[in-house]
Amino acid sequence: MQQGMTWEEFRPGDVHRTARRTVTETDVVQFVNLAGLMEPLFIDAEYMRNETEYGGRIAPGSLTFALAEGLTTQTGMIHRTGLAFVGLQGMRLYRPVKVGDTIGVEIEVLESRRTKSRNAAIVRCRHVVKNQRGETVMDYTVERLIRGKEA
Repeated sequence: MQQGMTWEEFRPGDVHRTARRTVTETDVVQFVNLAGLMEPLFIDAEYMRNETEYGGRIAPGSLTFALAEGLTTQTGMIHRTGLAFVGLQGMRLYRPVKVGDTIGVEIEVLESRRTKSRNAAIVRCRHVVKNQRGETVMDYTVERLIRGKEA
């Protein structure tokens, strides 16, 4: 398995980009059922088409977040160095992600603060999720505990 970045390699101002992923009807249906999000906005096609401005099925914001975190993990940046998801701050959703949209994430390193108790640091990054048109659909700041280089 690929080795991720240590906290020393996360430099404020650096920007990393993930691969992209198209959101499918199956993704939305499976996630809605798994999470129990039985809301007409997600399960009733006629309601979505006729009573919302979306005109079709949209992904729950929580699915967009989950997919963004999956894309982040797939970069390999935190493989074997990520120790914990510490916190989430300031999540904002700007526009819906619709079935057929393709999303990717830009990850900007904001800060890396060494912890006193171990060879690790809290790494804070801003994640900007964009669709295939380059429009920001979501952003949030995440903190992770990341392992340091071996002594």
